[in-house]
Amino acid sequence: MHSVASDLDTTTAALHRVHKEPLKSVPALRFARYSTTSPIPIPLAVLTSELSLPIQTAWLIPLYGFSGMLVSLPWACGAFRRDAHRPAAYLNILLTLVAFAHGSLIFQQVIQFGPADLAFPWLTVADLELNISFSLSLTNLVALELITGLSLLSQVYSLGYMDKEWALARFFALLGFFEGAMSGVVLSDSLFQSYFLLEMLTLSTYLLVGFWYAQPLVVTAARDAFLTKRVGDVLLLMGVVALCAYSGVMGFNDLYAWAAQDRLSPLAATLLSLGLIAGPTGKCAQFPMHLWLDEAMEGPNPASILRNSVVVTCGAIVLLKVMPILQLSPIAIGVMLVIGSISAIGGSLVALAQVDIKRTLSYSTTAQLGLVFIAIALQIPVLALLLLFTHAVSKALLSMSIGGVIASTNCQDITELGGLGSRMPATTTAFLVGGAGLVGFLPLGGFLALAQSIELLSVRSVPYMAIFLLTNALTALGLVRVFRHVFMGSSLIKSRRAAEVNWQMALPMVALSVIVLITPLMLLRLESLEGLLAFPIWAAALVVSSGLVGLVVGALLPLSKAWSRSLNPVLRWWQDLLAYDFYTERFYRLTIVNVVASFSRLAYWFDRKVVDGLLNGVARFSLSSADSLKLSVSGQSQSYVLTVLVAIVLFLTSVSWFLT
Repeated sequence: MHSVASDLDTTTAALHRVHKEPLKSVPALRFARYSTTSPIPIPLAVLTSELSLPIQTAWLIPLYGFSGMLVSLPWACGAFRRDAHRPAAYLNILLTLVAFAHGSLIFQQVIQFGPADLAFPWLTVADLELNISFSLSLTNLVALELITGLSLLSQVYSLGYMDKEWALARFFALLGFFEGAMSGVVLSDSLFQSYFLLEMLTLSTYLLVGFWYAQPLVVTAARDAFLTKRVGDVLLLMGVVALCAYSGVMGFNDLYAWAAQDRLSPLAATLLSLGLIAGPTGKCAQFPMHLWLDEAMEGPNPASILRNSVVVTCGAIVLLKVMPILQLSPIAIGVMLVIGSISAIGGSLVALAQVDIKRTLSYSTTAQLGLVFIAIALQIPVLALLLLFTHAVSKALLSMSIGGVIASTNCQDITELGGLGSRMPATTTAFLVGGAGLVGFLPLGGFLALAQSIELLSVRSVPYMAIFLLTNALTALGLVRVFRHVFMGSSLIKSRRAAEVNWQMALPMVALSVIVLITPLMLLRLESLEGLLAFPIWAAALVVSSGLVGLVVGALLPLSKAWSRSLNPVLRWWQDLLAYDFYTERFYRLTIVNVVASFSRLAYWFDRKVVDGLLNGVARFSLSSADSLKLSVSGQSQSYVLTVLVAIVLFLTSVSWFLT
């Protein structure tokens, strides 16, 4: 007993000393808060060096991805032979593996000793203080492990998918940039830093979508994706600047304390919240900024794996971090609910009419993130995190599966495929497992997330519970439709010679299939989700029933490969309405694009006719005056002086007249 009491006193004294004195081992580093689940609250600063070193070097994790980009540049710039580009890929894979291992060590210590914040002073001007800060919380580290883990599998998958690509080093350099930006976003503890990293994410999306820049359609898709996301980024920047002006702080904890005071007028709070919503809306491909994800499918499929799974997750994580600020405006919360509802139902319906296999998944991503928006708007962050995690792993597996189909058949049109189930067993199994994990198949992770959703929404809002169930049924119907087209039936011309993918593509698919299957066990090991199974039977029955309805309807729905459009005029009208995304793009062209183009033409006319006309007129008058004056040159200096004096007098007289 004496030794235990002595140890407790020593620990208490050490804790007091750490809170009073700065850390001397890392002068620029400060731990902002401590929390722990252990009986004795031991701060991270008094741990042994083996335990504290991963925490203190957590800022290196985003740099691993950026380092992968840098080490790939010699190969990407042609310093080495182009047929020897695999070393760049191997180096990126190694760095991603190190990032995943480093994150795992931090994750274990956070579970044991509690979260911590790292902050490095960067810029101090007047009353503004900006830090490079990272929050090592359980939520952020789960998202980090999700990003680095899926990035690792995606990079291994890329070796097999793009083995004949001469610009493989450039592709892996862009993947490293992609990974570094995403890792920084989820660890960021500052709104300004998050915005900066989201801009990097937009740039990396543009570069990856436009990877095959020799194709005109790819160039158009990259441009549209960049400009669409820039709209959200500009509005987010306006919100960040306004929030900085109002609060004078940028750290999330400081912003939460400021938001609790609620000193803003309703109009200011609404405009500020709408600006903060706009950025994540673009990143998560939500209505009305959802078209970019569909066009981004023109890029390489390995990048689409990350884009459909963790890129949208990063946008939702930022939205979760600003959720306490959004509560200042009920109008902004209502806007989020409308955006989420339209995206969930609309995205699910549009996916049903797509014949491009990649576009079916892109609209499904929009639908699933719509559910996340609803959960965030209703202030259920645990539910949003559950949906994000289960969606990310399942959608990544589905993207790998359809990537294998495209690599084997060189075809993306589902009406031209068929009979691949017997020819590609690993790819088929991956699609089945990924689809089951996405639509709430008992007892996978998607089922647990949806069952929790139904229970929580039944208390808060029954209409949104119906939206969740309808979205689940439509998603199941869409996946069954794709499965019947691609993997069942007789083989068509494009799939007659199809074979299973190589081992570099099959290995990540098998590994991720196992992860999807054990997702419930992974979720149950998280202490914050210990009530994961505490949902009523009726909620589980509703989830299973909605999935079965979609499954049965999708199995019984008549399919015609010969006619991609129905011969029935009424049905064909509805099919075209959904296939063209409710003509959203055409509506934008008739309204926003035409307005901008009209203003551009007006500005062009004003510049050419008015501005250039005035300047050219002055120039012509000067030339003609010079031509006439040169004939009156007399060589008498007194006349020149008189002319100058008269001009000065006239100029001063005119100036004084204007001033009076």
